[in-house]
Amino acid sequence: MNKNYINIYNNLVKLTRNKELYQDFENQDTFSDRLIFFLLHFAFFLKIYKENNDKKLLQEIYDYIFRQVELSIREIGYGDQSINKKMKDYLNLFYGMIDKIHDWDGLTKESRISMLKVFLDNAINTEHLADYFEKYRLNLENNTLTSHIKGVIKQ
Repeated sequence: MNKNYINIYNNLVKLTRNKELYQDFENQDTFSDRLIFFLLHFAFFLKIYKENNDKKLLQEIYDYIFRQVELSIREIGYGDQSINKKMKDYLNLFYGMIDKIHDWDGLTKESRISMLKVFLDNAINTEHLADYFEKYRLNLENNTLTSHIKGVIKQ
């Protein structure tokens, strides 16, 4: 597995640490919320870069990212028996996200807000998050996949 993908993983982790994302949450900054934000960022990442990039490369990135997620879950203390179940749950959640954001570009702001509420049920208000993810999507479109592999992107 290519360790160059650690920069992509680190970028995603850095994005999930943005305290502004959690400003309208009932419970501030839980592991579950961070993981959901991580997966949402990664879903947008794959949505943008799947069009014009090598599918094998994207599969390697996908495998690397989910291996890192699994290692992180192990580090916080989940046992071997619960890891497989948790990873299956997270993968199903991720595929649901990919399915929902597939048409993001054509959605109204209200539809985007509703879609985010499905995943961010701890959030009291998701309007600013719809704006945030639109800016994130545009940022991804204005950068190349190679730029993410080579270094940490500053936002």
